[in-house]
Amino acid sequence: MGTTKRLYQAWKGNNLTQSYDLLVFQRFFCGGRVIFGPEVGSLLLSTFLIFIPSIVFCTQVAAKIIQRSPHLGISVLAVAVLLTVWDLLVLFMTSGRDPGIVPRNKQPPEVEGEISSASTEFMNNRSPDLRLPRIKDVTVNGVTVNVKYCDTCLLYRPPRASHCSICNNCVQKFDHHCPWVGQCIGLRNYRFYFLFVSSSTFLCLYVFTFSWVNILLQRSHRSLWKAMAKEVPSVVLIIYTFIMVWFVGGLTIFHLYLISRNQTTYENFRSRYDKKENPYNLGAWRNFKDIFLPPIPPSLNDFRSIVTEEPVEVVAAVTPGVADNSIVRKENASMEFSGTKVGISGNIQLPRILQGLDYGDTVDNLKIRGSDVGHSFDSFVSSVAQETTQAGGTDEAKVAADHHNINMES
Repeated sequence: MGTTKRLYQAWKGNNLTQSYDLLVFQRFFCGGRVIFGPEVGSLLLSTFLIFIPSIVFCTQVAAKIIQRSPHLGISVLAVAVLLTVWDLLVLFMTSGRDPGIVPRNKQPPEVEGEISSASTEFMNNRSPDLRLPRIKDVTVNGVTVNVKYCDTCLLYRPPRASHCSICNNCVQKFDHHCPWVGQCIGLRNYRFYFLFVSSSTFLCLYVFTFSWVNILLQRSHRSLWKAMAKEVPSVVLIIYTFIMVWFVGGLTIFHLYLISRNQTTYENFRSRYDKKENPYNLGAWRNFKDIFLPPIPPSLNDFRSIVTEEPVEVVAAVTPGVADNSIVRKENASMEFSGTKVGISGNIQLPRILQGLDYGDTVDNLKIRGSDVGHSFDSFVSSVAQETTQAGGTDEAKVAADHHNINMES
């Protein structure tokens, strides 16, 4: 009997509970309304890297600018607070929403047409998805593109979708998995991701600039080096923002280029459109409008919906090509060779290829005593060794017989 759960409680992706030392994070919050990726610790680190320097700037730099120039200092402080709040807001909007997860199938799609051959007969029982073509052609804006079959989600991925190995989900318009936000970047959160990296770039430049302004205001009649020695927080922020702006600034410029070409990071790194036309490129202006102006499409998943989770059925491993009824149970374990039954202990599997063969020649050489497998096997080995010895067999056969007798005595 299956158990009733919310969809987010039975979700198969890597968005479930995981421990980070002493902290345990739940990837779904607010009853499945908020979804995070498996790397929530990275999100906390990014929050720390933004929040702490901003606090230092507001309390150590902007406060001193207020003492020298009240009107300028208050404006600098207000803008710094707004930029920090905005940057953290778009960070959590990037990390805490469904990036465009494609719902999984419970069963593989139906095979188009029939495939009948001896080599594919065994696939019908255990792995029907193995009979599906791995790639299908679809037409996008008059251009033929390939879509691949996902063995994990049991579906053909939509165009531009890819399976994230970290989140274990297929994501629409997959761009990349960002470790700094701990989430995949896709169709439904790419806009917020770009706002996050561009806002972080602007915040770094802002803190960098006014940290220098504070040093210059505190300089008075002293040399620049003495003013910098006195304003240690400003110097630390200048070094920190100078380093960070190369990362977030580089990402901002790179994604401006991608948006102008209507490419994803995944497509660009794989040189997807180097030798063929990009069917999604509408021109730079229309590409920007396509990213920032249309409403964000709704999620394909209702994580609060009620689903029935079936219990997992534990079955023995079955070799491909072996039918279910070919497993011989212990209580009925016997194998018949031309009327002679050989006892067998445990579970074995009889492939069809072994059924119907003539074992008459083999039975003539078998001297089977009893029905226990250990006793039957020992009797067989002893009789073969003795017959070989009596017939003047090799020294190896004699040694094998002596070794077997020693083991039996011990």
